[in-house]
Amino acid sequence: MDPTRFEVNLSILFTELPLLDRPAAARAAGFDAVEFWWPFPEAVPADRDVDRFTRAVTDAGVALVGLNFFAGDMPAGERGVLSDPGRAGEFADNVDVVVGIGERLGCRAFNALHGNRIDGVAPAAQDEAATESLVHAAKATARIGGTVLVEPVSGVPAYPLKTAAHALAVIDRAREAGGVDNLRLLFDLYHLTVNGDDLDAVLDRHAAAIGHVQIADAPGRNEPGTGDIDFAHYFARLDAAGYTGHVGLEYKPSGASADSFGWISTGSSAERA
Repeated sequence: MDPTRFEVNLSILFTELPLLDRPAAARAAGFDAVEFWWPFPEAVPADRDVDRFTRAVTDAGVALVGLNFFAGDMPAGERGVLSDPGRAGEFADNVDVVVGIGERLGCRAFNALHGNRIDGVAPAAQDEAATESLVHAAKATARIGGTVLVEPVSGVPAYPLKTAAHALAVIDRAREAGGVDNLRLLFDLYHLTVNGDDLDAVLDRHAAAIGHVQIADAPGRNEPGTGDIDFAHYFARLDAAGYTGHVGLEYKPSGASADSFGWISTGSSAERA
């Protein structure tokens, strides 16, 4: 795999720096592209805060290639709001901001975390809310040629999407309900491995559904080479399947962020991973 396709998730790497300093740090480390989880504490930040964020990315000379929708209070354990019937308006308002940032920075991949199961709310009601929110997000991002990503997640028991099949079922429901065709699977090797999914089977059956790839080694969620995932194998399989997009480095560095990229070969990252 061409090493220039790797990009850095700046919500988990370079966290020793203030958020607005991280794009420049990624550029200094040799990366041309970055991604973020939602970088603000609220769904609709002030215009000046959005301006500061976009300016930090452009001034650093990196491309923003991935951005999450607002996912609630992540440190407190929330993993998305789109399946909460009581927060549909909040999510819809956030979609407008996300699309605006995407339009300004050229970002076209947007990760919509589904949201945890909520005590006292019927799963069917949550699934219906999620479908409606995903349809809305898909139609809004389609205006700028965007793709909405749906991600299986590990480590949060209340999060219902554990496997690629779970995420693809959600995508299928939204496609059937809203006639949208710009929803794709976020193929995160770490989360799927930890949840016991069969990565080769997913690639055999659903490679065409993959819209973005993220990596961390398992167990531990550190950089490649610290765990058991055979990245050379999966990089080769992704190439063979025709995946030509970016690969987001979404791992917790085992030391300083800038020192965690030694596994990337200058020739063939697949040989060194």
